[in-house]
Amino acid sequence: MIKVFLVEDEIVMREGIKNTISWEKEGFQFVGEASDGELAYPLIQKTRPDILITDIKMPFMDGLELSRLVKKELPAVKIIILSGYDEFKYAQEGINIGIADYLLKPVTGARLLAAIKKVAEEVIKEKEQKSFLETYDQEQEERQQMEKQKYFRRLISGQMSVSAMLSEGAVLGLDMAAEEYNILLFQVFAGENQEEYSETANRITEEIREMAARQEQAVLIEMSTQGLAFLIRGTAGHTAREVLDGLIRELLKILERYPEASYFGGVGSTVSRLSELNRCNEEANRAFAYRYIRKRNQIVRSEDREEENSQEELKLSTLNVNQIDRKIAENFLRTGLKGETRHFLTEYIDSLGRDNMASLMFRQYITMDLYITAVGVLEQLGYDSGELVERCGDFQQMAGVFESLEQMEDYLQKVFETVIELREKAASKRYSSLLEKAVAYIQENFCSPDISLNSVAASVNLSPNHFSTVFGQEMGQTFVEYLTAQRMGKARELLRGTNMKTAEIAYAVGYKDPHYFSYLFKKTQNCTPREFRGKA
Repeated sequence: MIKVFLVEDEIVMREGIKNTISWEKEGFQFVGEASDGELAYPLIQKTRPDILITDIKMPFMDGLELSRLVKKELPAVKIIILSGYDEFKYAQEGINIGIADYLLKPVTGARLLAAIKKVAEEVIKEKEQKSFLETYDQEQEERQQMEKQKYFRRLISGQMSVSAMLSEGAVLGLDMAAEEYNILLFQVFAGENQEEYSETANRITEEIREMAARQEQAVLIEMSTQGLAFLIRGTAGHTAREVLDGLIRELLKILERYPEASYFGGVGSTVSRLSELNRCNEEANRAFAYRYIRKRNQIVRSEDREEENSQEELKLSTLNVNQIDRKIAENFLRTGLKGETRHFLTEYIDSLGRDNMASLMFRQYITMDLYITAVGVLEQLGYDSGELVERCGDFQQMAGVFESLEQMEDYLQKVFETVIELREKAASKRYSSLLEKAVAYIQENFCSPDISLNSVAASVNLSPNHFSTVFGQEMGQTFVEYLTAQRMGKARELLRGTNMKTAEIAYAVGYKDPHYFSYLFKKTQNCTPREFRGKA
């Protein structure tokens, strides 16, 4: 409903206007009244009306002064001035302020209602236009983010030519020419389960997205269930290190406002060629793999890692095997990626002391400990331990497993990757069930103008970012593309089987703006609604 607020110092006039018009019946909501501008202003800020009706001559603060304040604070509000003075100066000043209409007293209820309805049409039109632009921007942003992610994966694959890197980046609005490059991988933890819907995680993600949009040399190029990827570009004026340090400061500034959240980051080593980005990404991933081993709230840089590795020399005599934290490996098996397995095992063994692995007994103990951990995770996922023996063999009957550290790592890599594959298989079944629920929710609500990525994600208790990623991977299209397809299908049905006007069909399938509906229909169906009806 269109909200209306009334300011009039004459109580008889004010009561007359308020009681003469059947507000709800006419499609309006009367949200408040006041006897002068001074009393009205805070109430207007609170109720945020669409239409303000105000007298000019009032004590304390007149209508024109009130109008100036309201237009400055709430520029979308439409103002109707009531005046007993047929003077050009008032009308002229009203035009300068941006008044929608100027009525002379005494004014009849019918005349005032006609003016309100006329102004309401402008309000509705502007709201529809705003909705159109917001929806369009959302679609464009979602598509561009998907294209950036595809580009980033190709960029770090090492299989693109430099000319392709530059030209494809330019298409996405990314100037890839720089003197230095680096990559920051960053993950925010805002709850026990990263997949589940978290209002805090959602707010943090939005703030980071807004902050990243203001960065010139640091580009948020991927957002996934595993975190964020930033591409750092350094120049003579701002080196990659300086840009990176500035970005980290901005990220931590955001997280300071959310003490319940934690983070972890991994940084590669700075490279001077685009063709070296795959190596930089490899190093960033190795640093990022420390999130399974180290405490949170730190950024691990590639150079820090190398320095630590050269200094860490644990002796077997000083290591108490009972202090080995099995949860580290368990956490990786529950949340890690298959491609991170070798990185994790390397860092895990480094953390125990690579020199200790010279001992056959120690290699046997670590292998057994990690194997038992893997079996425990599998059983919690609903699998039998026999799955592991069948795929990887029984290490107790494989003497070669312990012959060297390399053979031990190869075997454990196979075990861990098997567990992750089975975990993802179980997750896929879970996602299939969740997507069935999400699709059912969309089918039931796609005609509502209020349906959104956030509302659908919340219906299946996933974070919007995680849901968007899963939906795209499983369905092969973005959420907005799927929603649009459902709405267009219903629109085609209504165009074929009813005499409804195009605008009526637009509203019926969930669009607030008929013009935007027509634009989308032509874009997706290759003809206008009228042309489609003619063919049908």
